Amino acid sequence: MDTNRKVAVLGAGIMGAAMARNLLRAGHEVRVWNRDQAKTVPLADAGAQVASSPAQAVAGVDVVVTMLFDAAAVTDVIQQAAAGVRPGTAWVQSTTVGVHDAADLADLAREVGLDLVEAPVSGTREPAEAGQLLVIAAGPEAVRERVAPVLDAIGARTVWTGQDPAAGSATRLKLVVNSWVIAASNAAGEILALSEALGVDPQQFFNLIDGGGLDLPFLRTKAGLILDDRLEPASFAVDTSLKDARLILDAAREQGLRLDGVEASAVRLERVASQGRSKQDMAAAYHAGTQQEPGSRAEL
Repeated sequence: MDTNRKVAVLGAGIMGAAMARNLLRAGHEVRVWNRDQAKTVPLADAGAQVASSPAQAVAGVDVVVTMLFDAAAVTDVIQQAAAGVRPGTAWVQSTTVGVHDAADLADLAREVGLDLVEAPVSGTREPAEAGQLLVIAAGPEAVRERVAPVLDAIGARTVWTGQDPAAGSATRLKLVVNSWVIAASNAAGEILALSEALGVDPQQFFNLIDGGGLDLPFLRTKAGLILDDRLEPASFAVDTSLKDARLILDAAREQGLRLDGVEASAVRLERVASQGRSKQDMAAAYHAGTQQEPGSRAEL
């Protein structure tokens, strides 16, 4: 059975570009579009076709992948793409959106003639580039088979949460996952800030928890970005994580929940964004308690 697909990737940011490269490595024919065309140049060098518009990108493809900033961007780009859509084309929607956005995007898919698979991904720059993302997906069985080679190329595993993408089951799980990601990243920054304030060598902390129940690879990764001043290029940028924090808070409030930890994380992310750090890694929340200029860090 032929598993090669013609794929249009709409969005060539951190995640979209990595996904496009892995699709190319898997032997798929890839066409890319991005609002900032400069971001598509490395992908063209890797063998992707560069489209001048979303409509040109999707014309004649088997699968459309969207990896954009938010639901508003997805809606705008798919509306632009509508003129080039072949009815029945599969749409893998991987942008993290809100709970109610899932139903709106399902309506849009029906209007345009796309067969939607809700497929947000868990992972940052490094697993994306390695094709090791976790794909959280919802969609009917018939469409699953058509998009399986695409999901296999971008991720290490696909977890199916339901048949109906309009129900938003994949989006709900993704927001739960990202609430943990945001909390853990914020904790990494606060641990280092407190160590500095108390005159404690952070390595003493890491030696203490090494291999135990309190140890966490993600904590070490984010702490390493801070300690080594490697906040750029971002794995998961401040502006994107702040957007997700707001989506999580909106969903929680609708259910009568107050998530104090996420609220605090959002405030810290807002603070560092106001310092000009919105494109740095979310670990930059470490700087929320400082008045330092972007790019500087007190020696720990």
